[in-house]
Amino acid sequence: MASDVPMSPELEQVDGEIQDIFRALQNGFQKMDKIKDSNRQSKQLEDLTAKMRECKRLIKEFDRILKDEEKKNTPDVNKQLNDKKQFMIKELNSYVTLRKTYQSSLGNKRIELFDTGNDQVAEDTVQMASEMSNQELISAGRKQMDQTDQAIERSKQVVAQTVEVGAQTAATLTQQTEQMKRIGNELDSVHFSLKKASQMVKEIGRQVATDKCIMAFLFLIVCGVIAIIVVKIVNPHNKNIRDIPGLAPPAMNRKLLSIEAFGTL
Repeated sequence: MASDVPMSPELEQVDGEIQDIFRALQNGFQKMDKIKDSNRQSKQLEDLTAKMRECKRLIKEFDRILKDEEKKNTPDVNKQLNDKKQFMIKELNSYVTLRKTYQSSLGNKRIELFDTGNDQVAEDTVQMASEMSNQELISAGRKQMDQTDQAIERSKQVVAQTVEVGAQTAATLTQQTEQMKRIGNELDSVHFSLKKASQMVKEIGRQVATDKCIMAFLFLIVCGVIAIIVVKIVNPHNKNIRDIPGLAPPAMNRKLLSIEAFGTL
């Protein structure tokens, strides 16, 4: 829209404020795609909605001033100013449609741009729509339908992704549950094996202790036998020490026995 339309200072001020809001709305909706957190997106959408409300109020102020100055301006200037107002209305409606699209994708409650309880505001909204031509209304309606269809498709994709994530989560939980059961069974087996091994260690300990006692007893017996043998060899005339069964007497004793036997003959 041409910016060289002759306007009064008051109209220029209102028009400048409206253009600032349009730039802020454009930058704000561009940032919406970069924001990943849904809560921040909702807050951003609320801020943009407040700007759109302010823009609507300024457009109404622009229209009021235009009607007050209509008699002062030429028909050509009035036509240009009316066209400028219609252009601003269309641009605001495009942002309203864009807001609805983001709102549908977020799944939040509908944020009302216009207060439906205010009859005067509703009448002004109808008046803005009535000033549009049929072709413009049809184009705006088709554009809004296309945007709505796109929003529905995005919502379907979100639902499909949510269902897929839910299915994957359920499968993961099932696998983890089975794994926990297997781990529990393995722990039971390990506990049983440790208990059995403890019992075996105790039995082996008892057997080792018994074997040690037997070996010590045998060692004592052997030492005693060796001691008796040594004493008999060293002191064969010691009568206090009895002969060990199975051992032959010393050679001298055998000789004496032979002499005694010969004497008796």
